[in-house]
Amino acid sequence: MSFPIRVCAVCSEEFELKPDKPGFANRCPACSESENDDSTKKKTMDADERKSLTEANEARRRAMRDLLYRKDS
Repeated sequence: MSFPIRVCAVCSEEFELKPDKPGFANRCPACSESENDDSTKKKTMDADERKSLTEANEARRRAMRDLLYRKDS
């Protein structure tokens, strides 16, 4: 059984679209691998960064709550 031939949207090369291929159906395996590698890298945060991010999120939530539920007098 032959697989359908597709043209990669990134590099314009032909490839066979096989079942259970990782990535997008319109990208060749080489182009899909490079994107998957970029997305797996995670930036680690230390305690100070997490605390400042938590405080900023809480301030945003408080501001939105105050804007949404304030009583107009």
